[in-house]
Parts: sequence; structure tokens; C-alpha cells
Amino acid sequence: MDTPLETPFAITLHTGTSLDNKTGSWRTERPIYVDRMPPCNQACPAGENIQQWLYHAEEGKYEQAWRQLMQDNPLPAVMGRICYHPCETECNRGQLDDSVGINSVERFLGDQAIKHGWGIPVTTSASGKRVLVVGSGPSGLSAAYHLACLGHSVTIREAGSMAGGMMRFGIPQYRLPRHVLDAEIHRIVDMGVKLELNTKVSEIPQTMKADGFDAVFLAVGAQIGKRAFIPAGDSANILDAVALLHSMEGEEPPQLGRRVAVYGGGNTAMDAARTARRLGATEAVVVYRRTRERMPAHDVEVEEALEEGVKMKWLSTITEASGDKLRIEKMELDATGFPQPTGEFEELAADSLILALGQDVDFSLLEGIDDLVIENGSVRVGPNMMASGTGVFAGGDMAPGERTATVAVGHGKKAAKCIDAWLRGVEVEAAPKHDVADFSMLNTWYYCDAPKTVRPQLDMVRRQSTFDEVVGGLDESNALFEARRCMSCGNCFECDNCYGVCPDNAVIKLGPGKRFAFDYDYCKGCGICAQECPAAAIMMVPETI
Repeated sequence: MDTPLETPFAITLHTGTSLDNKTGSWRTERPIYVDRMPPCNQACPAGENIQQWLYHAEEGKYEQAWRQLMQDNPLPAVMGRICYHPCETECNRGQLDDSVGINSVERFLGDQAIKHGWGIPVTTSASGKRVLVVGSGPSGLSAAYHLACLGHSVTIREAGSMAGGMMRFGIPQYRLPRHVLDAEIHRIVDMGVKLELNTKVSEIPQTMKADGFDAVFLAVGAQIGKRAFIPAGDSANILDAVALLHSMEGEEPPQLGRRVAVYGGGNTAMDAARTARRLGATEAVVVYRRTRERMPAHDVEVEEALEEGVKMKWLSTITEASGDKLRIEKMELDATGFPQPTGEFEELAADSLILALGQDVDFSLLEGIDDLVIENGSVRVGPNMMASGTGVFAGGDMAPGERTATVAVGHGKKAAKCIDAWLRGVEVEAAPKHDVADFSMLNTWYYCDAPKTVRPQLDMVRRQSTFDEVVGGLDESNALFEARRCMSCGNCFECDNCYGVCPDNAVIKLGPGKRFAFDYDYCKGCGICAQECPAAAIMMVPETI
């Protein structure tokens, strides 16, 4: 009988012994979990953590989602209606099928808050500092809200009889119902912010000294319509678009006649033309000197105007108004895209002409502030939004930047942080920088096709004859669906892919909401987890000894 060979070690298939074979020493690279910046977050002018509140919304935790949203934007129901959502333009999902309807979900959350009466308690101890906010538009309201959250005593002084600024006097009710605007303003007032209407502010230094304000934030909107020299007879009916839209708030609307021409190509021009249609004009024509591609108006505004019967006369300029006739000169674009006259003329019948050529800010209240500088139609501000070393800050339409409500909200939030830091004598903490999660980093095979939810619209007859809201909101079922279309670009959402594909069982679950960790004793650095992560939340880095 043969004697069995002796072996130097025992071989067994018992699974427990794999823990003795620490294969991590084979590794030349190791995986790490990362948090990249989602492109939607980066594109938001208000600096919202969009991905985070969408995460709560897709779990059906609507109040938690709303409270996360409110950390950056105190007007979600308003912005869910009037923001031009650059976040959706940058959304990676748009390269897969359609971008996530971020704006739709934001509006849904804002409306839920109004419906259920959710409020924001002020939990920060009072600082004893007083801040004056001049103007109650989006920037002023945003600054007041954030300053109140930081424990400061805030007073808003508004020259008009109603709060809201250009949200009320520049955006028609068919885009922004006034009960929505009022509800979000009242929420801010309920936090202890004092709102003084019909109170025009002048001589800022004297006001600060007389009333004991430690800082002031200037947030006056651009409410002065720009004019153009157009030779006109006595019978010509010419008015500016800002005055027209302002007159829709409680005053008797002007008599425009049946044929209305609007001169300009921005969003205000679209609003003026659509308003004219609702006031009974059978013909509303927008006259613009460039082409549609070069129109400053957002495409959605142009499309909705065309749907409502507004006509567009591109490559045209108005040279004269006489009675019920306008003299139009045809234009052509030169090599640089600048319109040049052609010498060809035609007539356009119009009972009234509305000028929508842009707006300016009234800077008269700034007299007496020695070191404040006005250049290119705005107040020069530093990186901390300060316009004067005496504690004067500025934002919104008064500061450089795109003049939109969402940009103004972002200005107000930033200014509040800077004012708080200045009052406390500290530096503003710089936001941490993250790499942006590019579409090319994602594994889109993980995501099934899910077309974007289309918001309902008012029927065309009522759109042309009433000021009822045109675009409707989502209900709970499709708001939930839309939130779940988010791909969580750049951040782990606990899909378990890394856990499932790891050949070494080196991925450890930490529990719901706590994500995962790597056990580097066993991870060989094969990189399968990084390759298979749908959201690009894992990065391979060189191993260091």
C-alpha cells in the first residue's frame, strides 16, 4: 500500500478561510468614493442643491425636499413658474432622452408648501444687528429671508404699494398668479421680517444713521423703460412695455386698440404682445431688428407667443410713427451679426406702439455715497457684493449680471452671507470645489427610457381672452415620476452595483443612507466597481505605499 504524500499546508474549500488570504497587497490602484458636482447644481444661479432635494422628492419626502430647497431659494413656487431653468439645459439626462423636469418638481414642492402651510422657523439667536433692504423684488426678498435665518433684524422698504418688484409689475398673471407670489412673501414676513410699503428711500447714509441700521442691501429693480427716438405725430399712441405691464396691477388698463405693434425682442416684448392679445387686440406684431436666432427672448416665450397668434416681423426697425401707421425699414445682418439698414421701407398699420427696448434702474437714491461707483448701468460691487465700505451692499438688477429673477435670488443669498460675515467681522467661507460629473463619465445603460413629463396647458381660447395661468403644475404621481428620472450624476445613490460586481466581496454596506466603504485588505484594485458605477461616484487613484 502506497504511503500518501505529505503536503506543506492544508488545502480546504471552507469559505471562511478566504479571510486569511488578504489580496489587497496585489493592488496598484485603489477605488475611492467621490462626490462630484452635478451639472444641474453648477448651472443654478440661486445655488440650489438640486440633486439633494430631488433625492428627497423621489422618496416621497416632499416636505424634507422643500426644506432642503429653501436653504437656498425662499421662492420655490414662484421660481417653479418663472425661472428659465438653466439647470435643465445642463442636465446630463438631456443627452439620454430628455432633461429632468427640475422646474416642474420645484413648482410642485412650492405649491405643496403653500397648500399645507409649511413655514421656516428662525432658530438662530438674535445678533442684535439691524439691516435695511431697499426693494422687495426677488433679490431683496431673498436677502431678507437669509438674513432673518442668520439672526439679524431685517426691514424691507418698498416705494410701491405692493411687494414683489418686477415679479409683480413685470411678469403677467398668466405666468405668475398673484396669490402664489403673495403666499411666499407672507411666509418671509411671518419670519419676523418687517415690510414697509409706500416708503421711498433716499440719502442712504443719513437713513442708516437716523434709523440705526448697521448695513443696507440695495435691491431696486430695473423699472424704468428705455426710450428710442422715433419721430411721431401728435396722434401717435406710444407707451412703454413696463408701464403697460405695471398698469395691469389694479389700475385701469390702457386702451390699445385692435392693432398693436411691439418694438423689441426680449421677454418683456413677448409679455407685452401676449398681454395686448388678452386685452382685445386682434393683431399683435412684434417688430425686431435681428433674426429669431438672435432674439434675446427665451425660446419658450417666443413659442408661446406664436401659439397665441402673436406675429413676428424680424429684420425690421421702426423709423416713424404717424397716426395709425408705422414706417418700417427692412434690415440685414452684416458679417458680425449687426443689423444694417437696407433703404427698403414699408408701412405697418397699428393703433398703438409699445416700446420694449429694455429697462434701467433709478440710481437717484445713491446720492451721497462717496465711494460708490456706477458703471455700464449698474453699481460696481466687489466679490463680497459690497458697493461701499460704509456697509452698503447691492444686488439684483442694480449689480452686474443677467437680469433674471433667479439670478436676483442668488444675489440676495450671497449678499446675506457677505453682510452676515461683515457684521460679525469674519471672512466668508469659500465653497468647496468639486469636479463636475460629465455625461461621458456615466454608465447610462443602467437607466431605462423615461420621457419627460409634459406640463398641462390652458386651452387656446382662454389663453387669448383671460389672464388665467397658462402652464399647469404636476400632480403627486407625475411629480414623483419626474423626480425619479434624476440620474444622481456624480454621487452615490446606493444602487448596489459596486456591491454586486466586486469579485472580492471588498465592498461593505454601511446601512441605508450611509452608502458603502471599501475593505482594502481584500480589494485587488481591478476597477470593475468604478467601471460599472452608473453615476461616476467611484474614482481609481494610484496606490501609495
